[in-house]
Amino acid sequence: MAKRNVIWTRTADIQFVGILEYWVKRNKSNTYSKKLVKLVSERTKQIADEPLIYKATDFKDVRLASMGNFSIYYKVADNEITITAFWDNRQNPKKLLEILENKK
Repeated sequence: MAKRNVIWTRTADIQFVGILEYWVKRNKSNTYSKKLVKLVSERTKQIADEPLIYKATDFKDVRLASMGNFSIYYKVADNEITITAFWDNRQNPKKLLEILENKK
């Protein structure tokens, strides 16, 4: 199967950047954020190569790739993977529910 392009929604991109900025401010260093960028990059490449290896969710066509304290929610199409949410699992899950329900 051909490798798919990975596209981030505006919502997922804002979430990811917000988390990176939070950790830079909190740690007064960008070391952790750089590590997180590398981990996310590796995981999205893995998702593009083998999109069905991660867990399906209760939301139509949405799958979940966990990474410890973070989760990547995505949809699989023939030629692309759409990242719909990048979530810090320590946040209020009701906020995530609102995001996923609006992305049907």
